[in-house]
Amino acid sequence: MSDGVLIPYEVLNELNGSLKQIIVEFEKAGSRSNDLEHAIGTPYERSGLRDEADRFEGAWDDKRETLKQDVEEIQKHVEEVGTAWSDWDTEASASLSVDRNETSNLPKEN
Repeated sequence: MSDGVLIPYEVLNELNGSLKQIIVEFEKAGSRSNDLEHAIGTPYERSGLRDEADRFEGAWDDKRETLKQDVEEIQKHVEEVGTAWSDWDTEASASLSVDRNETSNLPKEN
């Protein structure tokens, strides 16, 4: 059984991008409600459906903003984790590399 978690950089990057897209969709959602209400119009001179769409949008607006903020926090942490591991990996790799001049100091086989 493994003691750690293995998440490839590509998966973290993909998750980060997906979370950013979700945030953009949340930001655009409010402006789309006006388009929806306009598309509904007043069929048969009745505005009940449009009024309900407006009511729903008003109630969902606060919840959507809270959810967007939560997703932004998660996205920020995912990006920070990916950056930190990438930086560590680069630094560790550089510290373990051997210069050509150093090869003369390595043990030789007999």
